[in-house]
Amino acid sequence: MGFAMLSRHTLFVTALCASLSPLGFAARAEPAPADPAPKAAPKADAPRLDPQVAAAPATPAVQAIVPAGTPNAETLAKEAAPKKSRELPPLVVARVSSDPVPTLSPATFLDTLKMADRYQALADAGGWASLPPGLVVKPGARDPAIPALRKHLALVGDLPADMPMSDVLDAPLVAAVKSFQARHGLPETGLLGRQTVAALNVPAATRQRQLAASAARQIGSAFAFGDRYVVVNIPSATVEAVERGVVVRRYVAVVGKPDKATPRIEARITDVNLNPTWTLPVSIIKKEIIPKMRKDPGYLARERIRILGPGGTEVDPTAIDWASEKAANYTLRQDSGLDNSLGQVRIDMPNKQAVYMHDTPSKSLFAREVRFHSHGCVRVAQVKELAGWLLEGTPGPGGPASTWGPMEIETHIATNERLDIKLAKQIPVTFVYLTGYATPDGRAHFRDDIYGIDSPMAPMPDVTTTGSIGPRKAPVETAPAKPMAPKVRPAPSAGLVPPGLIPNPGR
Repeated sequence: MGFAMLSRHTLFVTALCASLSPLGFAARAEPAPADPAPKAAPKADAPRLDPQVAAAPATPAVQAIVPAGTPNAETLAKEAAPKKSRELPPLVVARVSSDPVPTLSPATFLDTLKMADRYQALADAGGWASLPPGLVVKPGARDPAIPALRKHLALVGDLPADMPMSDVLDAPLVAAVKSFQARHGLPETGLLGRQTVAALNVPAATRQRQLAASAARQIGSAFAFGDRYVVVNIPSATVEAVERGVVVRRYVAVVGKPDKATPRIEARITDVNLNPTWTLPVSIIKKEIIPKMRKDPGYLARERIRILGPGGTEVDPTAIDWASEKAANYTLRQDSGLDNSLGQVRIDMPNKQAVYMHDTPSKSLFAREVRFHSHGCVRVAQVKELAGWLLEGTPGPGGPASTWGPMEIETHIATNERLDIKLAKQIPVTFVYLTGYATPDGRAHFRDDIYGIDSPMAPMPDVTTTGSIGPRKAPVETAPAKPMAPKVRPAPSAGLVPPGLIPNPGR
């Protein structure tokens, strides 16, 4: 009897505590999470409490009935505070095309030349009419500009030429708009908005120039297409893993800023580095590290960046004269870890420009449509998956019979020890700059000329961009430019290598 009464009293006190304390209110406000799937669900983070809830004092009623020594909300919050976890927040990335046709193939050069001729003919015939810049039309709505839109999309092949003329944005026209958006790297919504209208209003002559300039940049290329290769199209800010002529996966990427442009290269992927260290380039030491150390002497220690002298001897930062640029004479190396600037994976591809692909601890940029923010190297979303694809056929950690699957990669990353894995077979990789290119299915694709290198030396009256990127100022000429012919038709030449295209001399 007494035990039963005591038990009921205990339950009453517990219920009252839960109902009156801020923690109890928070608990009732949050529905119980559903049981995770046995395998598919990600690992759950340790429970976290809202700081305001955790800091709130217990009410007088609770203080009166809770026995001394009972943990309060603040104590519970401290106990529940998670330790630093290696688990990263969920990765949110921008949508990219699922088109299996590669941006670059052995046929791209000739296909793009032929498409440049086709667009020259369109330009010579007057091109297409511009749409009102602020045009917004919803599916099923009517607008006086719709007939001009239909003519444009029929000219470029997105809409069948025999479709009846109408001023309605009907289902076939919505499908044609989606096709146009896909070819221009825009979200495939089928809606007419600012970016789509801006791309539609780029003149045919500008499109022809993009195609011709992109083809010219491929002259002299010695890229070794094979069964498996990787393509980074810089203006698209994407990475394609190509196998037997098909894109098996297209990854969102972040490429160089206009003032720190990602160079065009041709190389071979030789290694995958897990838990890489980062050796800072001299340019970053001079432009970023030295100014930061002058203001904040503890910066290197917080970022776990070591200073190494001759023979790899570690040097105390206080021994460096940060008022000068002497620090650039030393090697600055960041230790492996979650906060390493290269993240947890680096893909090595020896080249004269010293660029590579890598992970990053700052993944928010992958969600943006415009992704030109790096110092020149290429950051890859879901890079561990790409690393797994590259390592197919390479013996895993258990010997010749094992593989480097997701589990093996994650298991080694958890050790926080650097490991350089040499590929059993090197994979060709190229960074290209194609603002206009054609695919074997007869479609023309366009991207913004983010680095402003398509435009001729002499300013032209039409626009130089395709949507969200504003036009850059024309470069200052150091020598008189020769007049350019209105039609650019580059011819193949085995001996000519365009600036910035660096064939691998050993191939």
